[in-house]
Amino acid sequence: MAQVLPAQAKPRLSFWQIWNMSFGFMGIQFGFALQNANVSRIFETLGGTEIALYWLAAPVTGLLVQPVIGYLSDRTWNPIFGRRKPFFLVGAILASLSLLIMPNASVLWMAVGMLWILDTSINISMEPFRALVGDLLPSDQRTSGFAAQTFFIGVGAVVASSLPWIFNNWIGLPNTAPAGEIPPSVKWAFYSGGVVFFLAVLWTVIKTKEYPPEDLDEFKRENSETTFWQGVSETFLGIFKMPKTMLQLAFVQFFTWFALFAMWIFTTPAVTSHVYGTSDTTSKLYNEGADWVGICFAVYNGISAIFAFVLPVIAKKTNRRVTHLICLLIGGLGLISIFFISNPNMLLVSMIGVGIAWASILTMPYAILAGSLPAKRMGYYMGVFNFFIVIPQIVAGSLLDFINKNIFHGESIYVLVVGGCSMILAGFMTLMVRDVDEQ
Repeated sequence: MAQVLPAQAKPRLSFWQIWNMSFGFMGIQFGFALQNANVSRIFETLGGTEIALYWLAAPVTGLLVQPVIGYLSDRTWNPIFGRRKPFFLVGAILASLSLLIMPNASVLWMAVGMLWILDTSINISMEPFRALVGDLLPSDQRTSGFAAQTFFIGVGAVVASSLPWIFNNWIGLPNTAPAGEIPPSVKWAFYSGGVVFFLAVLWTVIKTKEYPPEDLDEFKRENSETTFWQGVSETFLGIFKMPKTMLQLAFVQFFTWFALFAMWIFTTPAVTSHVYGTSDTTSKLYNEGADWVGICFAVYNGISAIFAFVLPVIAKKTNRRVTHLICLLIGGLGLISIFFISNPNMLLVSMIGVGIAWASILTMPYAILAGSLPAKRMGYYMGVFNFFIVIPQIVAGSLLDFINKNIFHGESIYVLVVGGCSMILAGFMTLMVRDVDEQ
């Protein structure tokens, strides 16, 4: 557990210490990238038609799990593992097992259930990683700390999103299969992801040192005096006591993550139908298009990994709010541009814009938020902040299938245009946010 010190009093960490504490996020992103690039493909392969509805398992899981995990991690101290690291490790074990099982789903309900379990496991690991930056880094290093996480997220996602294409084109595993079966290239991508997830998180657990509470007896006394129901009440009612900066960021996050969820759900059907001209999941052309979506996702994540180094420079010359505004505008235009593309290679240009936005999405809101949070409740509020990621995803999952079928008549490309507009709106809303560290 980090010492409860003012942000400016925390000792500065070296470059390698920051990188070691962030390395596990590469494994976490292996899980998310495989999920984001391939789950819609798996659902369609198993006969699913209400794709956005099936995806609701993921945000609902985050809504329930992350505040609880944040609350518990704030109140955890183990002399060997520390404060956040026990949650890293448990989540990694469960997520790795889920990645091994997911591609072997034989029926739709099994795939939806495994998505639920996988997302729960990833969430157990993920939010304590965010809190760790607030725990250990002073204010002037937080942007760099979250940018380091963004770099490893990008690296992990580049490799993970490309794995089905790599296994097909470099190793020769088939990327097609009989109706109702998952292609071998996808299966081995998930198997590889399970191994990398566990080993990357284990590296951070071994290499990162957390500090005990300054007054361990007082820490234990406070925990012993909190009953189970008081804990439940604090966990779910604390949202009404959130800092003002967090509330302002909530609006930015809503429209940002609505756009991202639209992209993750509908890029595969949009690209295969709009660019490749087919919706037949057993055809070679469809699977080529689905593989290319993985490459597109790899590109935007690769751009985010590179651009993570640029973000602190831009933020220093302007501020974190303006930096986030610029990046979201570029990302929104990138999503909208897909509508005008007929050559698959040009999709990579669109993904450059998305990647710039993604780098900022993973960095700036958390860097702004951390300065406004009380040190003793860093993990809890980082978990509550996830509400404003999963609520827009629930809204998107509930509405987008209806909109796509009844307004867009199945032309999924229009959903991506709506997502781009939503991201641009989020960018302008960033100007309303008060960054405490700027004051």
